[in-house]
Amino acid sequence: MPFRFVAKATPKSVPLTPVSAATLPGWLKGAETRAARWVRDSGFKADAGAVCFVPGDDGGLERVLFGVAESAAPGGGLWDLAPLPALLPKGRYYLDAALAPEAATRAATGWALAHYSFDKFKEKTVFKAELVWPEGADQDEVKRLAEATALARDLINRPANDLGPAELASAAEDLAKSYKAKCSVIEGEALLAENFPMIHAVGRAADRAPRLIDLRWGKKSHPKVTIVGKGVIFDSGGLDLKPASAMLMMKKDMGGSAQALALAKLVMDAKLPVRLRVLVPAVENAVSGNAFRPMDILSSRKGLTVEVGNTDAEGRLVLADALTEADSEAPEMILDFSTLTGAARVALGTDLPALFSNDDKLAEDLLEAGLAEDDPLWRLPLHKPYKSMLISPNADLSSTGSGPYAGAITAALFLEHFISAETHWAHVDLMAWNLKSKPGRPEGGEAMGVRAFYRMLRKRYS
Repeated sequence: MPFRFVAKATPKSVPLTPVSAATLPGWLKGAETRAARWVRDSGFKADAGAVCFVPGDDGGLERVLFGVAESAAPGGGLWDLAPLPALLPKGRYYLDAALAPEAATRAATGWALAHYSFDKFKEKTVFKAELVWPEGADQDEVKRLAEATALARDLINRPANDLGPAELASAAEDLAKSYKAKCSVIEGEALLAENFPMIHAVGRAADRAPRLIDLRWGKKSHPKVTIVGKGVIFDSGGLDLKPASAMLMMKKDMGGSAQALALAKLVMDAKLPVRLRVLVPAVENAVSGNAFRPMDILSSRKGLTVEVGNTDAEGRLVLADALTEADSEAPEMILDFSTLTGAARVALGTDLPALFSNDDKLAEDLLEAGLAEDDPLWRLPLHKPYKSMLISPNADLSSTGSGPYAGAITAALFLEHFISAETHWAHVDLMAWNLKSKPGRPEGGEAMGVRAFYRMLRKRYS
C-alpha cells in the first residue's frame, strides 16, 4: 500500500492549510489581497471536505485550503486530509498547521488510508501527490494502522473464488511468519476428531473443507488475550437459501476474521506485552446433499446440544466452538468480531458496530477508545430475560430463538453460553463494509472497531 510520505519540504513544496467556517474569516483577513479575493470569488466556505486551490502570480499552485469540521483539531482530524490525495496534482505538499503529536499522527493516518484501493483484479490506482511527514507524527504508528486496515480491506474485498478457507488460512500463516508467531490449522474430518463438531457441520457441505485457524504469539509470562473472528468465506444461507439480493455481498461474511487478523497485526507490530491467541473458524456455508438442516440437533465443543433454527444463522455456531476453545485457557479477555446479524444493522445502521460485553469497565474503555479513534462502537445490552427466547423443547439451546425480535441481542446471548461467567468478554456485531465511498473509506470491505480495540489494548498493556 503506497503512503506517499517524504521527509522534507523543498522550496517548491505547496502548503496545505486547514480552515473551518469559524477560522476562514481570520485567514482571509491576513492573506494577500489577490489570494483572499480568489478564495472569496471561488465560493469556498470551508465546509468539511471542501478544497480550494489558490494560484500564485505565475499561475502555478501557491496554496491549498481545505475545510475541516468545527469540532476537529485543525488539520488533525482523522479524515481531514483524506479527500486530498485523489485531488492534488503531482507535487510535494506540507501541512501548514501546528499540531500536537497525537493530532499529527491522526492526520497522517487519514492521508495514508486515503491511498488504499483494491487493485488485485484491475489496473492499480496511481496517486501523484507527496506529503511531508507532519511534525510530531508517529511514523511507525501511522504505517502500522494503515497496513492493518489494508489487510482487513484486502481480505474482505477478495471474492470467494479467490479466498476460500485454505486461502484465509494461508493469509494467517503469512501474518504469523512476518512476526515469528506460530500458526496451526485443523482441517476437514480432523475437526470431528478434535471435537469441533459445529464448525465441521456448517462447513461440511462445501467442496472446500472447513478449518480452524489457530495463531499464537508472545511470551508465556504475559497476560493472555484471545481474539476470535468469524470466517464464513461465503454464506449462501445453506438450505435456508438467501435470496439473490441478500447473497450479493456475502463474500464479506468472513469480515470478522479480517478484523481479528488486522488487530493481531497491530498488537504484534507494536510488540504489546501480551500473550496473543487468534482463533478463526473458516468455513463456507454451502448447499449439497450432506448440508446441515433446519431442526438438526448438533453437539458442540462445550457439550451443549443446539437445535438449528435456521441454517442461515451459521456464524454463531462456528463461533460457539471457537469461543469454547478460547475460554478453555482462561485468558484475561476474549474479544470476538463477526458479521453476525442483520438485526444489528437495522438497529444501528451499517457504519456503527454493535458492542456487547459482560464487563462494564471493558465496554467503557472500548467506547471511549472508539470515540478517540473516530472508530465508534455502540453498546447494546445482554438483556438476561431474553435468554428465554433460546429455549428449545428438544435440545439445550435453540440457535435462533423463538421470535423475530431482538435478533442481535439473542445472538449475543447465545454466544455467552460458551463463555465462562468470570471471563472478560467483548463481542462486536459489525457490517465490515462501506456501502458508498467517503474520503479514506472506499466502497467495499472495511476495518471497523479495530482501531478502537487496539487503542484499548495499548492503553492497558503498553
